[in-house]
Amino acid sequence: MSADLAVRTACPDELPRLLEIDGAASVLFEQAGVVVALEPDHPFVLDELARWTAALERSEAWVVDDTSGLPQAFAVAGTVDGLPYLDQVSVHPAFMRRGLGARLIATVRAWAAARADALWLTTYDHLPFNRPYYERLGFERAAPEGAELHAVLDAQRDALPLPERRVAMRLRLR
Repeated sequence: MSADLAVRTACPDELPRLLEIDGAASVLFEQAGVVVALEPDHPFVLDELARWTAALERSEAWVVDDTSGLPQAFAVAGTVDGLPYLDQVSVHPAFMRRGLGARLIATVRAWAAARADALWLTTYDHLPFNRPYYERLGFERAAPEGAELHAVLDAQRDALPLPERRVAMRLRLR
């Protein structure tokens, strides 16, 4: 990654840009046959918006800007069952394959390491830019621990396509 593309804490007023980036990045899922067609007022969409808004307010969201200062990638974190959870990482397609996602995940990893001995996420297990990508970064597929993580996975399986392909992953930090 270019030295001039540094990670910084996202600002609460950047939520619309994060949504733009995530929407643009969703083309990868569509190309892989995973089409998420939820209305903006769907409970899953509203819950995600609420989580991202809260993370922005807690300074638990990070962005990578382009040279003009416009965010082109982001990560949102939080806690589930009191443990660090990577809620979302997205990179605008024009900036993919430059290490921005890995750089953001390293930032979240450092944030998580100050709080616990593991970082959790949920993802699709069959897409090369999901489970195999996270495995290259040290995550392993794991049975979800705790009621909240089970609920997160259940909500994703209820709302998203290919529910049987949704899995939990853990990165051991110590």
